[in-house]
Formats: sequence, C-alpha cells, structure tokens
Amino acid sequence: MEVHYHDYLQLDKILNAQFPESNNRNVAAHDEMLFIVIHQAYELWFKQLHHEVDSVAGIMGKPALNDNSPELQTVVHRLSRCVTILRVLVHQIDILETMTPMDFLDFRDMLRPASGFQSWQFKELEAKLGLKFEQRHGKEYYTSQLRPHHVDVIKKAEGDKSLLQLVNAWLTRMPFLKEGADASFWKNYKIIYQDSLAEAEKNNVNAFDEVFAAEVPERTLSAAANRAALFIMLYRGYPLLHLPFQLLNSLLEIDEQLSSWRHRHMNMVHRMIGTRIGTGGSSGKDYLKAAADKHYIFKEIAQLNSFLIERRKLPALPAEIEKHLGFGSF
Repeated sequence: MEVHYHDYLQLDKILNAQFPESNNRNVAAHDEMLFIVIHQAYELWFKQLHHEVDSVAGIMGKPALNDNSPELQTVVHRLSRCVTILRVLVHQIDILETMTPMDFLDFRDMLRPASGFQSWQFKELEAKLGLKFEQRHGKEYYTSQLRPHHVDVIKKAEGDKSLLQLVNAWLTRMPFLKEGADASFWKNYKIIYQDSLAEAEKNNVNAFDEVFAAEVPERTLSAAANRAALFIMLYRGYPLLHLPFQLLNSLLEIDEQLSSWRHRHMNMVHRMIGTRIGTGGSSGKDYLKAAADKHYIFKEIAQLNSFLIERRKLPALPAEIEKHLGFGSF
C-alpha cells in the first residue's frame, strides 16, 4: 500500500483540530486562531521532547556506558536536539506577541478556567528532567487543575529515575583517579583553588568541602559525581572527555533555554494582562516570575563553575592518566 503525504501526517485530524471558542459564541476574535495554533504547536514540541528525553534516559540507565562510544554520541546529539527545540519554543513567543492586548481581550474571558497551567506534558517533562516536587513553586496546587489521569502520569514521572539522577549515577561510576591518587589530587587542587580566591570569596572554601567531600541529603549529585563532573570541565581538552563535557554542557543549555522561555512567557503575560490574574486563577506574572527564579533543574552542575581555576594553574596529570584520556587509550 502506497503512503500518501496527507494520510501519513494525519492532516485531516490536525487541520480540523482548531475550534475557537469565539465561533461558538458568534463573537469576532480573529487572533484566537493564532492563539490555538501556537499552543497546539507547543504541545507537539513537548511530545517530541519527551521522545528525546525518554531515549536518552534509556541509554543513560544502562549499567555501563563507554565514555567514547556511539551511545554517548547519541545521547549528546539528542540532548543537543532538545536544546534546539527549546530555542524554537522561545522564538514562537515572537509570533504570539504579534497579538495585541486588545486582540487577546476579544476572547480571553471565554477561556476560563483553561490555562497553560494545565499543560500536564510540560510538568511531566520537568519531572523527567529532574525537577523534584519539593523544589516546585506553588507545589501545594501545581496539579490541582489537572485531570486525575494526568496527575497520575506526572506522579509516575516523579517516582521514576530522572535524567539528573541518571547523570549522577553515570558520573559516580567513572572515577578518573585511583582512590589514593584521587584524594591527593583534590587536596592539591583545593590549595590552588583557595589561593585563587579574592578576599571576599574565601567562604567558597567551606562550600568546596560541602560539594566535593561531604554527602548533603538535599543535593542530587553525590560528592564523587561532583568531583567527576569538575574533572571533566577542567580537563575537557583531552579526547576522552570531549563527549562527557558536551553532555554536561547540553544539560546547562537545556536549563538556560527553559529559563529563557519562562522569562519570555512571564514578560509576555505582563504585557498582555498587566497585574490581572491568569485565566486559571494563578497570580499571573507574579507566579511565573517565582517559578522562573526557582525552577532550575541542573543548577548543581552549573554551580560547579564556581570551583574552576585558570587553565595554566591546573595540576599536571600522571602520565598513566594522560595516556588513558588520549586517543591511544583503547
């Protein structure tokens, strides 16, 4: 049987899935079609992000993952695709902002209590990436407007291992230095780091011990994982560390793009409705701002940049380790 473009893409369903509420009420609201199409596009992109993140989690969840393997290349490639998709989500706001506040008022009140707050796909995606329930702003009502089966989907995602937890396990099982050499390396590194700090930064030494030596229950990344991640950042010039560094960097870019999307969304809402409450009953801009400031998923990885030193001051690695990190290690 031949495949036809129209049938393959299910265009009958997609192109006939826009039902402006203003049409049902015989009210003129030209921009409601734009509003619907933009949000349907968002949900389709969320579906694709789930597809990518699920595949990455499947690979990262394996008991062993070669750090110079095609599988790790696949992980980096698909995380990079997630970053690109998130950039598109940010740029879609440019199209939505061609709608003026008065255009929006033509149909806004007809939407109550529907709201973007009811996007279960986005909340599920946050959970899969690693946003914990206790880290959420407004956690006491963040699922209050969702249908019960959508709440179940999100709760399941919260109970499964998140991408951040899988990254922690991956980092923890990849020590670059033998136990005695590891302790000696980080003792020496701490001295160099301490000497590089300005007087006002001296408290960072205490933070260094908390991050790299102690196990803090509130943190997702273990001390061993933090040491491995910082080692990757410091010595990313070695061939074996290229892909691990790109993986960590992609996670930071995902957080950056999610933050950009949240702040653009917040500013657009302020532009459209000022200080009025959202159609779903939230505090509008104030809620979005608080969520944007709090919902950083990979912040523990980002905070490791506080412990970098200048490249020219990096401790020399033992010849055995240099050989292992080079192209001739296999």
